[in-house]
Amino acid sequence: MKPISADSHVVEGPDVFAGLADRFGDEAPRVVHTEGEGDRIVVPAWNPRGVSVAQMGLASTRLARNEPLARAAGHKPDVAHMEDPEIAALFAKGYAGMRRGLVDGAWRHEDQDLDGLEAEFVYPGFFPMFSLPDTALLVALQKNYNDWLHDYASASNGRVHGLAAIPVQDPEAAARELDRVLALGFKGGCIPCTSPPERPYFDAAYEPLWARAEEAAFPLSLHVGTNAYVPPEHRSRARRDAIADYAAAQGAVQRTIVELMCRGVCERHPRLPIVVAEFNAGWIAHWLDRVHQGQQREWRSLPDAPSGPPPHEIWRRQFHATIEDDRPALATRDLVGVDRLMWGSDYPHTDSTWPCSEAVLDELFENVPAGDRIRITRDNVKALYGV
Repeated sequence: MKPISADSHVVEGPDVFAGLADRFGDEAPRVVHTEGEGDRIVVPAWNPRGVSVAQMGLASTRLARNEPLARAAGHKPDVAHMEDPEIAALFAKGYAGMRRGLVDGAWRHEDQDLDGLEAEFVYPGFFPMFSLPDTALLVALQKNYNDWLHDYASASNGRVHGLAAIPVQDPEAAARELDRVLALGFKGGCIPCTSPPERPYFDAAYEPLWARAEEAAFPLSLHVGTNAYVPPEHRSRARRDAIADYAAAQGAVQRTIVELMCRGVCERHPRLPIVVAEFNAGWIAHWLDRVHQGQQREWRSLPDAPSGPPPHEIWRRQFHATIEDDRPALATRDLVGVDRLMWGSDYPHTDSTWPCSEAVLDELFENVPAGDRIRITRDNVKALYGV
């Protein structure tokens, strides 16, 4: 009864970006190799430095280093320092220094077997593909990505299931791409975890997309870091703090859930499955109470009472959440719904439990009934995606 990760990632290969620079110029991402710095995904108009592909696969370097893994009981390994000489040397190799299963699905089983997994559902690694300001470029990139991901997953012999990127910034293109990836055999997809500022998710323009996904029982995921582009005039000028921002990451998706849950989308599409991915879930039970209270406060000044079921019922009907080493989620699992939780390793990202997932799960579920563990680490994701 090996676990199945409901939330893992790929590291996009150069083919994902093929042809984009010719069509879109310096606004388009591309892979650039620099001696001593390795391979980076660069958008020249934004940031000539870009992001290291090796950094996107940081957890996969853990077994290549001499330093022993350190971690607390029931938790993922500690994070390596970016200035560690061994890390810098691996980064300088770029793709050549990474485990081969990160960009070639035929070898992903090696990484899964080291971690004791049966299979993985994989999300993108290059999150900016959801926040490009040029919508035509965004649509083209996500189509490239979906084609590459289809090949990647097909090479895995059933060990990897890709979750397609759906370009909601162009609702008509999104509906077409949904039909295309359904024909390719994709079992789920990913949309920005925050809606475009000018078009919230309860806008009528998205109705064909929600209806088609509902009809196909095609789960749509809201994954951390996949924010839609925000024009400068809509950005907060509040002082940033990396620790506070990380700890409050769920704030972004909470607004999105309200758009879907409280503004009519879920009422019109009660069989549309929605996944809240990598925000963990220990906050959900309390937050749903707050949403319910917020509804009551909002409606007290309006002539009609709220329609539809309360937020807790909507959550249990069509929402799901992924967790990693989240003890509070397990402590509140009866409030959130045991069948609403799915475990993910987050491999190969920094927050991953790899290659210690078996030990982490043993410690995390020590006082949890075996049936609940099997559902959260295996059966729920199989039921959601129909595998």
